[in-house]
Amino acid sequence: MFSRLQEEIAVVFERDPAARNAWEVITCYPGFHALLFHRLGHWLWGAGFKWLARLTSHVGRWLTGIEIHPGATIGRRFFIDHGMGVVIGETAEIGDDCTLYHGVTLGGTSWNKGKRHPTLSNGVVVGAGAKILGPIVIGEGAKIGSNAVVVKDVPPGATAIGIPARIIEEHGVSGRFAAYALAKDANDPMAKAIHEVIEHCVDTDKRIDQILAVLQRLGVQPEEHQAAKLDANQLNKMVD
Repeated sequence: MFSRLQEEIAVVFERDPAARNAWEVITCYPGFHALLFHRLGHWLWGAGFKWLARLTSHVGRWLTGIEIHPGATIGRRFFIDHGMGVVIGETAEIGDDCTLYHGVTLGGTSWNKGKRHPTLSNGVVVGAGAKILGPIVIGEGAKIGSNAVVVKDVPPGATAIGIPARIIEEHGVSGRFAAYALAKDANDPMAKAIHEVIEHCVDTDKRIDQILAVLQRLGVQPEEHQAAKLDANQLNKMVD
């Protein structure tokens, strides 16, 4: 038991540069406290003491702001950074060496009994505010970006971002993952569409100018165009 505790403490030093000593981790890290409550609650749940297990989970949530159902299965070296607002459902399964940031939900999409929460394979990292919903599988070593909403399986080693989440890179590609915010070059579909509209409008302005120049050479004097022309660079910066 003490070796497992040492392992849980050591993982905090590996993944949080703010940790200074073991005493600080034991007394001041809600993610560590929540995991201790869950280990006890999960044992009670498996032993058939369902109400006592739920009460243990409830006390843990009250003290840490992290809600983990005692029925959830969590592997070794699990780390919750900051932790406030994390919710892990009853049938969720989390492998070894996984990391969750604050505001993460491992939730269900159905009121039916049975498996209804996600499965996180070994080494998964889930960014702040992400929602992983339903009995889906997040592959080994995958990363889920900040505020993503994941409703489909994510392959091993991939990075998923956005609403709904989409894959932006596979294992081995240089990283664009950020635990707290979306990467700048994440190719958000809405921003991409707006950029295309801006480029089309600028191109239309150029064509109108060419038509006006031809009419003037033919001796036609159309009314002067009063609308301000679009500045593509300025508008693109506003969208970004």
